Amino acid sequence: MKMRKCGRSEIEVSTLGIGCWSFGGGEDDYWGYQDQKQVEAVVRSALDHGINFFDTAEAYNDGRSEQSLGQALKGRRDQAVVATKVSPANTEPRTLREHCEASLRRLDTDHIDVYYVHWPIADQSVEDAFGTLIDLKSEGKIRSISVSNHGVMQLREALATGAQIDLNQITYNLLSRAIEVVILPLCIEENIGVVSYMPLMQGLLTGKYKTVDDVPPLRRRTRHFRSRGEARHGQPGAEAETFAAVDRVGRLSAEMGIPMTHLSLAWVMAKPGITSVLVGARNRTQIEENAAAAEVNMTAQLIQRLDDAGQAVLEALGADADYWEGSEDSRIR
Repeated sequence: MKMRKCGRSEIEVSTLGIGCWSFGGGEDDYWGYQDQKQVEAVVRSALDHGINFFDTAEAYNDGRSEQSLGQALKGRRDQAVVATKVSPANTEPRTLREHCEASLRRLDTDHIDVYYVHWPIADQSVEDAFGTLIDLKSEGKIRSISVSNHGVMQLREALATGAQIDLNQITYNLLSRAIEVVILPLCIEENIGVVSYMPLMQGLLTGKYKTVDDVPPLRRRTRHFRSRGEARHGQPGAEAETFAAVDRVGRLSAEMGIPMTHLSLAWVMAKPGITSVLVGARNRTQIEENAAAAEVNMTAQLIQRLDDAGQAVLEALGADADYWEGSEDSRIR
């Protein structure tokens, strides 16, 4: 497994990371139930395959994801790079310290390797929040200050505090390429690594959904789909373009003899500025399958053909990297 540095830090992470949102989940949580023994098998298998990057958040399953990951890493914590996130509402200095300490307890560790601000700070002082993060770093509580879902304006505000921002975790996949317009170029310029989440677009890029009706309702809330049900973006969507792109990627997958999931993950890993790509996993088999994507030989021609497959979706959805809100209410600016 290839390793890449996180921004200007000395932290090295695998190009494939494990998204831990499902860890500690119950039947009513977003990704459903995941047994702790299953979690521990996934973590062991990941480490055995050279995957060292594990991503969670205080908000995932009300902290149970952190707790589950901490338990699964017992005896192997020194082999892992652990990332977690603080919610923007919890970034007032005293509250931020309390929430950092709570995450440390749940993770059963004395330090957090990568500590993200989960979404841009709207109702607290950006300067005070990042000043506190700088202090937490100097105290050894965290090793890297990073952000998630931040746009150009918000990145510049964070950088203006004097904090060294190492990573920006944000949606990026063949069907969600808004960051290519202005966010990714700024990250490259400032040596901020990009960590991609939803690289398989919540299952669309596995090929298992052939029509809109096949997609589970909770996964039809993004701007790719016409606003319906629980979707809040209020826009017409880009359903025709999305499924045409999925079909093109599927046909290219068949032509190349490379599984669609491998092709989709490898495309993200091959793009400039990408540090790591996060995937969820339920069992050892999924770990092995996803790890194989890191070995795909991505030629310039293949990358271009995949770019072309998703170009119409990029043009339809534009440069707004918030795929859940309409442009006027976008949280990523």
